[in-house]
Amino acid sequence: MKHPSKSPGRLLLAGLVAALPFGGMAAAQEITIVREVDSNNYDPQKSVARAAAEGLFMMGDTLVSLEPDMQTVSDGLAHKWDVSEDGRTYTFHLKDGVTFCDGKEMTAEDVVYSIKRWVDPETKSPVAWRAGDVKDVVALDDKTVEYQLEEPFSELLYQLTQSFGTIVDKDNVEALGEDFGISGFNGTGPYCWESWTPRDKLVMTRHEGYDWGPSFYDNDGAPHMAKITWQVVPEENTRTVALLTGQSQVTQYIPAIAIDQMDQAPSVEVQRSDEAFWTYFMGFKINKESVSDPVARAAMNLAVNQEALAEDLMFGKVEPAYSYVSQGALDWNEDLDDDLLRYDPERAKKMLDEAGWKVGEDGVREKDGIKLQPTAYVFAGSTWQKVSEFVQAELLKVGIDLEIQAFDATVAWGKLATQEFDVFGMSFPYVSSGDALNLYFRSENMPTPNRMNWDDEETDMLLDKGKTALDDETRADAYGEVLKKVHEAAVWLPLYHEPMFITHTAEMEPVVPHNNYGAGLYKGLDLKFKE
Repeated sequence: MKHPSKSPGRLLLAGLVAALPFGGMAAAQEITIVREVDSNNYDPQKSVARAAAEGLFMMGDTLVSLEPDMQTVSDGLAHKWDVSEDGRTYTFHLKDGVTFCDGKEMTAEDVVYSIKRWVDPETKSPVAWRAGDVKDVVALDDKTVEYQLEEPFSELLYQLTQSFGTIVDKDNVEALGEDFGISGFNGTGPYCWESWTPRDKLVMTRHEGYDWGPSFYDNDGAPHMAKITWQVVPEENTRTVALLTGQSQVTQYIPAIAIDQMDQAPSVEVQRSDEAFWTYFMGFKINKESVSDPVARAAMNLAVNQEALAEDLMFGKVEPAYSYVSQGALDWNEDLDDDLLRYDPERAKKMLDEAGWKVGEDGVREKDGIKLQPTAYVFAGSTWQKVSEFVQAELLKVGIDLEIQAFDATVAWGKLATQEFDVFGMSFPYVSSGDALNLYFRSENMPTPNRMNWDDEETDMLLDKGKTALDDETRADAYGEVLKKVHEAAVWLPLYHEPMFITHTAEMEPVVPHNNYGAGLYKGLDLKFKE
């Protein structure tokens, strides 16, 4: 056993203490935010990491914004917009006086460039579909953008609030080339890029003169903070201690075991939001031999005790998940409620036996020379380490030997775009069933984010029907059928639904949690020390 003074967590905390002396933060209006993992880059059209969104929401802006209720679309770079009766043309009217961090004025041409870059096949954006079926984007004048769609997109405005729709500077993109979002980023957001050290920290400074933030913020000017440092701290105990000792001022990455402790600590305040949804799951690459049998996938669902995971591993701070999206989400199919796969290991064993998966001498099931020994790719870090090891232990009880390989976030996203694995661990934010289903189950989204290789013509047809619907009933019926298909095929193993907790020091004004893409601090305009 390592001596406590030599543990990596204590060494990292010591580094934080040395870098952030007590008493200096409030006076300097600087804060450190600790988080578990980093992003692979900060190119809005290329990264799907939550860590990327956390930085991009602060360093950039989108045409429209999402309020904390996760339902109301509000102003962003556009102060108003019009939608044609056929749902195919959106006209955005831009705010005056918007500038990039280098002082250059932002115009409609920057919006046109950004959206077209997003959907350009050469960009290879894994989320190009979120922009809709773009026919054209036109600058009618310096302050007016016409966004033309081939077909209506019922969730376009919501998708345009995502970090992927961040408006970028063409000159900056072209000057940095492959290093855009790696060595620099020139945005219009309330904070400006200072530096990024991958797997360590992202540093940003106040965008002086910024006064075009979303109207739902009380702060209608530049941010209160002069500097923000996003510090990567993989070890959860170290993150907890850093907040309790004032070396970090705010985070959403406090482990579940520490939430009650934080709630009772006089030096810390905890804010919770149940608005919107965040779900953890493990997905199966269904064309791989070890997980191609739907009976085996269903048995894996039955073998894992999600209630024990939620209570014992996550200390009751999350909700056990048996569905792929929360049953409270828009367009959830209520007909599925009675058919969801719930913990029943004896039934799992029986199903495997009847399907010909026999237990070998080593305790692992086998059929036709294929072992039930799938390889799972997960993110390195304390959360997925605990969760994947829990699932591994549960599956072994029914004769399934899950092999786990963990990767740092800077390389994990690339690994998850390959065909090398059988199972993957993922968590994701959404505000509706359609948002989740269009992301993961469209055949055109293979190999990522459709990492399951779910290639089904009827699914694509139903997703198109829901996506282009002009009435709620048609949309709900279409998405409900897709939910039924993928649940019956046991394409995922759902684990838990997670609310949003923001923990901050008592010296700060209360922070309203924001769930857009799980980036709890959103634009950071309400980050402020008490006077």
